[in-house]
Amino acid sequence: MPSDFLIGEDEYPAVGLGLWKIDRNETADLVHAAISAGYRHLDSAADYGNERETGDGIRNAIEADCCQREDLWVTSKLWNTYHRQNHVRPACEKTLSDLGLDYLDLYLIHFPISLEFVAFDHRYPPEWYFDPDMAEPRMQIDPVPLHETWAAMEELKQAGLVKHIGVCNYGSALLHDLMAYAKLQPEVLQIESHPFLTQEKLIRLAKSYNMTVTAFSPLGALSYVPLDMAEASESVLESEAVRRAALRTGRTPAQVVLRWGIQRGTAIIPKTARKERLRENLALFDFELADEEMSAISDLNCNRRFNDPAVFCEAAFNTFYPIYD
Repeated sequence: MPSDFLIGEDEYPAVGLGLWKIDRNETADLVHAAISAGYRHLDSAADYGNERETGDGIRNAIEADCCQREDLWVTSKLWNTYHRQNHVRPACEKTLSDLGLDYLDLYLIHFPISLEFVAFDHRYPPEWYFDPDMAEPRMQIDPVPLHETWAAMEELKQAGLVKHIGVCNYGSALLHDLMAYAKLQPEVLQIESHPFLTQEKLIRLAKSYNMTVTAFSPLGALSYVPLDMAEASESVLESEAVRRAALRTGRTPAQVVLRWGIQRGTAIIPKTARKERLRENLALFDFELADEEMSAISDLNCNRRFNDPAVFCEAAFNTFYPIYD
């Protein structure tokens, strides 16, 4: 199994470091440590609130001769409040400024959810509420057609601010629609996927459109238990199929699940705030799972989606806003 994918003429590392929920006070040191450990793929976003610190970590690693800028693949994402065409480029330039970079390797539409614009100098990152100080704050929807946002994404690529463009959290119908109007086709689809949410049809469709698929939350519930969006009992690491494969291969259950993600042909972006886990999450290319192990882990699918706007938008932001059926 290759250790990276080819997007255009550029190598896209199959394993990246996801930077969601990394405390900004720890981000620079963690990013530097990750690059020192061999990571070349960093998955960031304006909404994570730690892009300045991510940029500090990148700069420190480059100054320490751990890598050159061109060795890295840096991804960021357009937040929901910047979907109107005149807001897309300023949002990208703000991210570039915070990261201290001249270009992004990949820029993604974070969600197919368009919210009312919030100026950078008013609140950044703006998060989900339009006005969190209201008596009953809510998300404020700004109905921007997705084709308008995509046209602005294409302009970023044409201007050289980003090398590649794509989307997150799109389903099959939105992908078909996007392909009908895109002048520059999306190159990456980033979605939640793990053994409890295999999304096989969507992944097959994306690949038929020559898109590379990146799985976020590849370990499933672990990222969501602290947010009360999952129960500890929902950990895929405790499943018999995973533990049996871990015993045979002499690897940890987490490595088995991550290897399953790589071996089925997706890139993965596991998040960890623990330096000792960095090398473990990267050590996936000197063993393979047997076909029956792959099948047994895939059979754990129960369509359990942890990152579901239909659930968390209503629970946390007083707004019912489903994007999946």
